[in-house]
Parts: sequence; C-alpha cells; structure tokens
Amino acid sequence: MRPMAPPVLTLKNIHLSFGGKNLLEGAEITLSEGERLCLVGRNGSGKSTLFKIAAGLIEPDTGERFIQPGKTVRYLSQETHIQGFETTLSCVESELGPGDDPYRARYLLEILGLDGSEDPSRLSGGEARRCALARTLAPQPDILLLDEPTNHLDLPAIEWLEDELKSMRCAMIMISHDRQFMENLSNTTIWLNMAITQRLNDGFGAFEAWRDKILEEQQRERALFDKKIAIESAWLAQGVQGRRKRNQRRLKDLFAMREQKRNARKVTGLVTMATAKSETSGKLVSEAAGISKSFGANPVVENFTIRIVRGDRVGLVGPNGAGKTTLLKMLTGELQPDEGSVRLGTNLEMVTLDQKRESLDPEDTLKDALTGGHGDTISVNGEPRHVIGYMKDFLFSPEQAGTALKALSGGERGRVMLARALAKRSNLLILDEPTNDLDLETLDLLQEVLADYSGTILLISHDRNFLDSCVTSVIAWEGDGRWQEYVGGYSDMIDQRRREGVLADTSAQKNRKRETPARKKPVTSHGAAAKLKLNFKEKHALKTLPGVMEALQSKIESLHKTMADPMLYSRDPETFENAASQLLRAETELSLAEEQWLELEMKREEIEA
Repeated sequence: MRPMAPPVLTLKNIHLSFGGKNLLEGAEITLSEGERLCLVGRNGSGKSTLFKIAAGLIEPDTGERFIQPGKTVRYLSQETHIQGFETTLSCVESELGPGDDPYRARYLLEILGLDGSEDPSRLSGGEARRCALARTLAPQPDILLLDEPTNHLDLPAIEWLEDELKSMRCAMIMISHDRQFMENLSNTTIWLNMAITQRLNDGFGAFEAWRDKILEEQQRERALFDKKIAIESAWLAQGVQGRRKRNQRRLKDLFAMREQKRNARKVTGLVTMATAKSETSGKLVSEAAGISKSFGANPVVENFTIRIVRGDRVGLVGPNGAGKTTLLKMLTGELQPDEGSVRLGTNLEMVTLDQKRESLDPEDTLKDALTGGHGDTISVNGEPRHVIGYMKDFLFSPEQAGTALKALSGGERGRVMLARALAKRSNLLILDEPTNDLDLETLDLLQEVLADYSGTILLISHDRNFLDSCVTSVIAWEGDGRWQEYVGGYSDMIDQRRREGVLADTSAQKNRKRETPARKKPVTSHGAAAKLKLNFKEKHALKTLPGVMEALQSKIESLHKTMADPMLYSRDPETFENAASQLLRAETELSLAEEQWLELEMKREEIEA
C-alpha cells in the first residue's frame, strides 16, 4: 500500500440536489500530493458536477471543501470556453502566473498542432479542445482536474498527453471513457454510484473486478433482506396474537423494513442494446483499386487498394486531418476518388453514426428524436414498439420523454444516437467515433453488440481498447497519403509495425553492404573499442528477435496446416492464394530475422571474448 501524503484537496460529506433529485448524498474525495485519481461512474451520476464542486465553481447544499493553502487548481471541463481572445496564444498565456514558464504556452500549442495565431472563435471542435487543454496544462498547477481530456484527440496526441501527465508532479483527478488512458495513469479509483462514493486504493486496472465483487455482495444482501420481509409478512398474515409488546415491536420493525425498501435507491440497470437485422449483403462489400484523392496540392489518399468482404470489421486510425473520414466516404461510395475505382457489393443497407451528433436537433425532445416526431412508436427491427419502452432500454426514464436534447449530457446524447442507429435495419454499420462520451458500462455492451453483429463494420476510433475488442483489421495512416492495412486490432498493428521496422533495418543493412565497397580505416584503440560494442538498437534487436522468430514460425506452421487441405483450392481459391501469399512473406521475414540474429549473436560473442 502506498504511504499517504498530506491531502491537497478534500471533499467531505457533499450533498447536492437538482430539481428534487438527490444527485450527491455524502460524496467524499481525498486527494494527496502526487496522487493520480480516476473518477468513474455512469453518465448522469454526477461526476462532472462533483468536479465543478472540487474546482469551486458550484456550491454544494452541505459539505466541506478544503484546498491546501497556496496550492493552485486548474480545471478542464467537457465544454470548451475559449472565446474572447484574439489568438490561441493569448488564450493560453492568460492562465500563466508570475512564476510560470512563458515559453510553455507556445510549446504546448505547437505540440498539439496549433501555431498560436489562430482565432479561437473560428476553431473546429477538436482544435478548440486542444487549445483548452494547452491552457490548462501551461501553468503546471498543483492540482489538475481533467474531465474527458482525450475527447477529440487523435492517437498520437493521446499518447503524448499520457507521457506529459506522467512527467508532471501535480496531483490529478481525471474522468475518461478511455480505459487504457486511465489504466496507464491512475493509482487510485473513486466510484460514484447511487449518489455516494467508494474508494479503491488501486488504479483503474483493478476497478472492474472490485466493482463486480461489491455488486454481488449487494445483490446477496438485497436477497436476504427480501427474504426477511417475506418471513415477517407471512407472520403478519397469520394475525398478531394479542397485543403483547414483543409482537407490536415486531410489527413496527416490519413496517420499517418495508419503508426502507421503498426508499432504497435502486441499482441502475444496464443498457439493453440489439441491432436490427437486415437481409444478408453480397459477399463483396467494397473493393477499392488504386484509389487516390487530393485536396489542392495535399494528397490525402495515394494509390490505396483493399477488398472488404461480408463480416469484416475494419478500423481506421490516424492523426486528425489525415483523411480518415475522406477514405471512409470513398470506401462507401459517398465520395468519388480522383483516380482508381471503388466497386460496392449488392444488397447493402448502410447505417451511419456520425461523431458530431449533427443529425440531432438540440430543440427536439427525446421522444421526437427517436420517433421522428411521429406518434409514440418507433420501428425497431421492422416492428413497431412504444417509444417509452425503447427509451428504458437505453437508461432513459419515462419523465425524460419531453426533455429537449440540449438539456441532456454528452453521454446521454451519445446514447440517443446509438438508439436511433441500432433501431434501423442494416448489414453495414459506419461508426465515426462511436465511443465519445459513453460511460464504461455502455461501452462494454456496445462491444458485445458489435461482436454479435452479423454484418460488416467500418469504424473510426481513437480508443485503443475499443479497437482491440472490435476490429479484425486496421487501416493505418503511414504519411503522405499512404495507408496500410494490418491484420488484427490496434495492439497487433503496433507489434507488426515494430517488427517490420526491425526487419526493414536488416534489409537496408544488407543492401548497403552490397552497394558500398568495404573501406579500410586506420584502427586506433578508441576505434577498436567503439567497433566492439553493441548499440542500443542492436541490444534491443538481440533481445526481441527470438520472440519475433517464434511468432513467425508459429504463423508458418499454421499456414502449412491451412494449405494441407487437398480440397481448399477447389473449394475456396481466394483463401488458398491468400494463405500462399502470407506463407511466402512469413518465410522471407523469418529468414531475414534469423540472419540478423545470427550476425548480432556472433558480434556479442566476439565482444565478450
């Protein structure tokens, strides 16, 4: 267990009500020096409200807030408020204090893709988010409160942010839907559930097992309590014998238990999701042959070829502005390429979930958004269903039917978009950042729904865990309009890139040896010492190549088994050709890896001798 440092921020016995609803009932947070705490809970449970209380922006009905004297607090909210400044640089510099580094503002803007001269009122949502993040981090505060800091950030920016936060010495509390982000950074977890908080002195990686254990225990306690009420109710049905004090007390206890059960907070249910079924599409979904697209002098897609068949789950990854949405639109026929061709399959029924929620009218009520403003029913899987029942599947109460969408939280609007998309018949789902603002339980169920989906999925996401869980291949941006497909999820892509980088170095070294004649150099004692030494890259290769070779050998054995089927070529020539191509590539890579390992091992033995 970590030694407890003095608290720099304390929230004690916080109570807050909104519109007669008790949002917080005794919530507590203690944040120590250097502690990295993640706050988790359902959308609408009050996490952002508790953050605003910690930041001093909202006064609770009752409770205490303590900040250690002299400590500075910076708060990044979900909503960005950066208007009123001439440039992004002046916006970020506005938060700097007398002792802060004036160059840090420009550094943060540059690393986040802004040059400081932009007009804040003209920024896109993602650019405004990055400017707000730079403004929050620039002063290097003592306490950081980060509400969904990864929203609108691409994967390189998220990975940079993780490294930046790890290097900072401040205490921090974070809210995020990005599991890997919280696992990589947190060392304490606070669970806000049913208006109260529970503390786990461990990071988010241990949270879900701990939470499930608590929920199981609560379920057992409720079952025992219900059983006790049933026993006492049966006794009451037999009649109270006489008016003895013992029986009167027992009767009062029964009434008290019934009242306790009526007043007890119910555990929030799970979102119920299911995709509407459609007719099966043809085997081919989309085939792109040498497609290219440029905007002015900037190539967005350059000579890209891919074949997507029924049942594929393809993720697109790359930095903001790389052209993920442009490539997606070309693959679905919405946008024509400048060069090359795209052939779509037959019988496609496509449903799109856009990341900006632009198809939602903020003035619409929740009921009208789901029904299209027509009556009280919604067509789900081709069958009429009452909108109130469908709302409950997505954790909306009947009282919210008349609520305007603008009054909903970001996570609730995300559930509205999911509810609308999943009600429509489809065999091709297009998901553009579907995880934005969704709570962890909803994300879990969305992953299960997509796993059971019988059609084809094309999705854009910056959520590494979500990509690993949902996709069978990844199309990754390689720079200058080049895109490459990798088999597997995001982690598999990273491993393949790393392995190919090692092998590419080997191939380049061999080519240089063939092309450059050996030249003798005068040998000095310093030169000899330098020659007989493994550099960092060689040490790393010597350590990792055995694992690379083992993985390649396993892949080769698997491909040999696949091709050993004598009927494979006649039954499925495409699979046979694909396996043969993979086998040739794997055997070549194994040969190169073995040769590099042998050279490095001989060099190591020479040095040790």
